[in-house]
Amino acid sequence: MPIKTLQIPTADGQAHAFAAFPDHGERHPGVLMYADGFGIRPVLREMAHELAGHGYYVLVPNSFYRHGPGPVAELPEYIGEEVRAAVFAQLMPLIEAHTAERVLGDADAYLKFLTTQPEVCAGPVAVTGYCIGGLYAMRTAAAHPNQVAAVAAFHGPVGVDGPGLFSKLTARVHLGHAEGDMTPEALGELNRALDAAGVGYTSEIYPGTIHGFTMADTDAFSASGLKRHWDRLLPLLDRNLTKGK
Repeated sequence: MPIKTLQIPTADGQAHAFAAFPDHGERHPGVLMYADGFGIRPVLREMAHELAGHGYYVLVPNSFYRHGPGPVAELPEYIGEEVRAAVFAQLMPLIEAHTAERVLGDADAYLKFLTTQPEVCAGPVAVTGYCIGGLYAMRTAAAHPNQVAAVAAFHGPVGVDGPGLFSKLTARVHLGHAEGDMTPEALGELNRALDAAGVGYTSEIYPGTIHGFTMADTDAFSASGLKRHWDRLLPLLDRNLTKGK
C-alpha cells in the first residue's frame, strides 16, 4: 500500500502532505485526516496506512506548513511527561498562529486537492481529526456541508466555536472524548447543543482515557481507546461514503 509525499497548493504557498491508499488501480472514497498538535510523524503514517487498508484514500496535510515541512518541532520517538512541556513550548506559537481563517482557507485547498486525485472516486468525503485537528475537522465539515458526509473528532476541543458551528453541520458526526477532558456534565451540555442544532451524531466519553489517547507514541496512549476509536470511525465511514464508484 503506497504512501505518497505531496505538495498541496494553497493561498499561502505549498502545504506538505502525504496520502495513503490501496494500490489496486481502483478509485476510493476520500478522507481528510488532520493530525494532532504534534503534527505529522510515523504514528500518523501508521494510522493513515491502517485506514487506507479499509478501502480509503487518506490525505494527511501538515497544518503548520507555513512554518516549514513536518515535523515542525523536534520530536523524540516517544513523547513522555518529561519532554511534553518542552515540545509544547515549541508548538503553541504555531497552533495559536493557525487561526480559524487559516484553517478554513486551507480546508478549501485540501478538499479541492483531495477530490481531484485520480485515485479518489466521485461523491462525498469524510474528515477526521485528533486533538486540535478534531477542531479543524469540525470547522472543515461545517464550511463544506455539500462535500463532507461524515466527520469524526477524537480528544479534540470541539466545543470551542459553540453552537454557531454546530448549526452549519450536515455531516454525520462522531465525537470521542477523553475521560480526562470531559466530565459527564460537560458531555450532557455539549450533546444538548448538538441536539438543538439538529445534528446527527454520537458523542461519548471513552472510559479510562486521557487527552491524546489515540497516539501510540505518547504516554497518553490507551490501546482500548484506540480500538474503540476504530470501532466507531470505520462504521461511520462505511455508512456515509460510497465505495467502488
